Amino acid sequence: MDVDPSNYNQIAINENDTHSVVLSYLVHNCYIETVESFVASTGMKQPADCIDDMEKRKRIYHCAVEGNALKAIELTEQLVNDLLEKNKDLHFDLLSLHFVELVCSRKCTEALEFAQTNLTPFGKVEKYVEKLEDFMALLAYEEPEKSPMFHLLSKDYRQQVADSLNRAILAHSNLPSYTAMERLIQQTTAVRQFVSEDNAKNGSQPFSLKDFLSS
Repeated sequence: MDVDPSNYNQIAINENDTHSVVLSYLVHNCYIETVESFVASTGMKQPADCIDDMEKRKRIYHCAVEGNALKAIELTEQLVNDLLEKNKDLHFDLLSLHFVELVCSRKCTEALEFAQTNLTPFGKVEKYVEKLEDFMALLAYEEPEKSPMFHLLSKDYRQQVADSLNRAILAHSNLPSYTAMERLIQQTTAVRQFVSEDNAKNGSQPFSLKDFLSS
């Protein structure tokens, strides 16, 4: 049954539900030791093959974040061999990470050869053209980290690609690609907007998220 958002603060929170939210977050982000400790302390049932799955995803994630994109691709294909074939956007992003690492290592000739062999074919599709131009432009700068495309060299960009890869692997395995905690935050944001608009209509005090969460 749907509940009026203005009455959400009257709903009792079940401890098991809270534990499930926390566990889904830990599993999603591959916090293996924390998952084991959390399961042991709460008495929750650990999902089948949970640890093995987290270990594989964690290794792939770290390879992508640490700049070893080709290894991330290799491990991904071993785990879910058709994922990158079906998800061209993700495959392009991973290949681009390797290109960036070559550029950062000042291996410009090798970077150009890699781009011609692995990235140029994507240029046949319109949506990749602008991205390709941005990456190739990095070769024109002696200090690419000072170029207008510097963000492509950042750890934030690598993490963004790694997060997308992790979500795609989870979705491929018919597991939630977003954690319950993320969905709750999205719902809380929607509730905040609803209550703020409702209060404004009634002349009530503005909605306070801090007060809402502490009530």
